[in-house]
Amino acid sequence: MSAPHPELRLAAIRQQCKQLQLSVVSAQCGRLAEQADKAHHSHLAYLEALLGAELDERERRAIDRRIREAHFPLVKTLEEFDFAETPQIPAATLRTLAEGAYLRRAEPVLFLGETGTGKTHLATGLAVAACRQRRRVRFTTAAALVNDLVEAQHQHQLSRVTNRWAHCELIVIDELGYVALAEVGAELLFQLIAERAEKAAVIATTNLPFSEWTSVFPNARLCKALLDRLTDRAHIIDTGTESYRFRRTLAQRQTKGSPLASPAPPTVRASETSAPTDRPDLEERQRPLPAPPGRSLGSTEADLSTEGNRRRTALT
Repeated sequence: MSAPHPELRLAAIRQQCKQLQLSVVSAQCGRLAEQADKAHHSHLAYLEALLGAELDERERRAIDRRIREAHFPLVKTLEEFDFAETPQIPAATLRTLAEGAYLRRAEPVLFLGETGTGKTHLATGLAVAACRQRRRVRFTTAAALVNDLVEAQHQHQLSRVTNRWAHCELIVIDELGYVALAEVGAELLFQLIAERAEKAAVIATTNLPFSEWTSVFPNARLCKALLDRLTDRAHIIDTGTESYRFRRTLAQRQTKGSPLASPAPPTVRASETSAPTDRPDLEERQRPLPAPPGRSLGSTEADLSTEGNRRRTALT
């Protein structure tokens, strides 16, 4: 009995892979078999390469799924951040944090700095690194998180929503301190962060120094308790005050050769110009009549003088 044709064997293998949900094995088994035959690889080496390709693709898909589930506004990585332009930010510290030890120890990470100094980019970069380690991550702004909790409380779903957040191994809270919070929202935010203390990691970004947090959290005692939870064993990174985005925009404009526009010269109205006259005699006649000796030229006499000049010009 003759052996089945290679194409028939490939068709049967692909059908079996479909049932086993081995999409990469199905797609690459033929190509890798040809490479193994030409390189005189053993059957085990071929099988190892085939299963390795399947595992690599599943890893990539798992990471992509983690990144999608994190709800990043923009996916940014630490590799994309220009540390050379921001020497005040400790690049070595960020790279060490990206390895994920702070996640295992449930240590908070706080980014403090003015607007445009890279806080959100760095926080997102650490969160993407956590996604690459297949951690469950969720990104949110402080306002959106508080709104979610308050709405859940109104709908009697607070327990379900807080449990959903509790399943995240890392929560990134962006723009903490940008918007003042009502007391109810501040209390719910404190409860969520307090429940994660020493259990799961939190990354937060803020533009306010700690001394000014009472302007956001109306209850001073609650504010102090929240800071106590967030700063305990925390990695606090100051991103500075100079806007990275502003410097980047200036650099781009200088590269394109379009410096900031200089102000236009003031426009001179026609009435403010003194055009030369071709008739000195007419200019002489149009001068106002002199005031009588010993008297200043009053408003009434000035009007009469002007009227006299007008009449003399008409007679001329």
